[in-house]
Amino acid sequence: MDMDFGAFHFLRPLWLLLILPGVILPLVWSRRHDLVRQLDGIVAPHLLQNLLITPRDEQRLRPVHLLAALLILGAVAAAGPTWQQDRPAFLDNRAPLILALDLSPSMDATDVPPSRLAAARHKLHDLIQRRAGARTALIAYAGSAHLVLPATDDPTLLDTFLQSLSTGLIDSAGKDALGVIDQARKLLEAERSPGTLVLLTDGADASQFEQIGKRLEGSGLQVLVLAVGSQDGGVLRDEHGQPRVGSDGRPLLGSFDADAVKALADAADAPLGSLTLNDDDLDWIELHAQQHFEATSGDGRQVHWKDAGYWLCWPLLLIALFCARRGWRVHWLAGLLLAVALGMPAAPAHAGALADAFFTPDQQGRWAFEHQHYPQAAAHFSDPYWKGLAAYQAADFDAALASFARLESAPAYFYLGNTYVRLSKFPEAIEAYRKALRLQPDFPQASANLALAEALEKDREDQQEAGPPDEKADKVDFDNKADKGKSVEQKTAQASSEQLWLDNLSTSPARFLKRKFQLQDAARRQPAGGTP
Repeated sequence: MDMDFGAFHFLRPLWLLLILPGVILPLVWSRRHDLVRQLDGIVAPHLLQNLLITPRDEQRLRPVHLLAALLILGAVAAAGPTWQQDRPAFLDNRAPLILALDLSPSMDATDVPPSRLAAARHKLHDLIQRRAGARTALIAYAGSAHLVLPATDDPTLLDTFLQSLSTGLIDSAGKDALGVIDQARKLLEAERSPGTLVLLTDGADASQFEQIGKRLEGSGLQVLVLAVGSQDGGVLRDEHGQPRVGSDGRPLLGSFDADAVKALADAADAPLGSLTLNDDDLDWIELHAQQHFEATSGDGRQVHWKDAGYWLCWPLLLIALFCARRGWRVHWLAGLLLAVALGMPAAPAHAGALADAFFTPDQQGRWAFEHQHYPQAAAHFSDPYWKGLAAYQAADFDAALASFARLESAPAYFYLGNTYVRLSKFPEAIEAYRKALRLQPDFPQASANLALAEALEKDREDQQEAGPPDEKADKVDFDNKADKGKSVEQKTAQASSEQLWLDNLSTSPARFLKRKFQLQDAARRQPAGGTP
């Protein structure tokens, strides 16, 4: 452990008052057992030296000294000495990141093979894999900006929606970078953390430049602009890979407005980069994001410190064992420790009598949870929220349901909905997400999961409604002409509607996003007080 004495302090300094009795007790004991002082005034001093017979005692260490050591060392341990900040790993090394991908038609240009959009998706895929465990959000935009996924630490889920993005998902034309910034600011308010927005685009709307600078003032949002394209432009291709042609029969070219991209970076006071064939652009993004996070996260944020007092438990235990020596009068200390160990209420799972004596079940569960021992954590926790969260992480969804159902909080309903989704119970999940939003309207994760659960339920209903085609055969031929066929029982594996839904799930994110974006655009165009 590296000790920074400049940051050394105590978390609970009032416990240091126990040092006073630890220092006073040996002095009081010595004064009480001083025969010369006790006989002072009773026997003349010149006679006392000849009358007093003191047996020789080579042993200078007394029980009171060990008791004083226990008090002093215990006071230091209970006071919580610390010199290191306690931050999760993803905050130490991974800054929150928001990815915004331009889905305007010009992103289908092939000057960056296989296309600008495909190259950008591939680059973001690599970035997401590098940031596995870090919180990353995804926004898509063209003439309007739409949140695809709020900040999540699940790279698989994020990449699934990333790969489903295409230029046909957003009907409105344009490049609404200002709307992206508004979406990013809402995400950071929910995260309560500074973060970085990465814009991947091949152009910009010059009419928004003045407003962009104003929207970024006073926010903890840093913007990075990553240009996608080349000066030569490229042929636009459709979803089947065929060149798009204009009214004159000539192939359409995708424009790349380098001046507009540079002006966008200037308006947002943002570093400007471009896609590279190697990982230099990924290093560039992570470096700027981390530097910004470290520069801004120290102001106004609650700092947590690592309590190093538990390291003193071992010398305290050693001193307590010495106090149980034969002939000494501090036997009660070892007896007290044994009584505490045996008198603790039985927990569903034990880490040993020593752990039960020094740590509560919730503390033991938190230790197991942080070390990703989720089944053990679920067995230890008595707090229903943490017990349910540990069971959810351990894939024990029945236990998670039992725990979250006991609570009436927005986070509990959110995880209750997640658990129902895992069990493919989408109506129950939708109801749970709605309860979470009623308790906490500003809950972007619950809003996104509610929309996803509704889309998945709609997909399953569509699959259940789609039965076998009601068509008759045009002609029936029998291989056995004499007997006109033979009845043979044929066992055919029929996929259930649930399995069909799972098989077709890979296409549902794109359909879900298309419907979601259309509804959001319609809501924006709806005048205030109008009929939806």
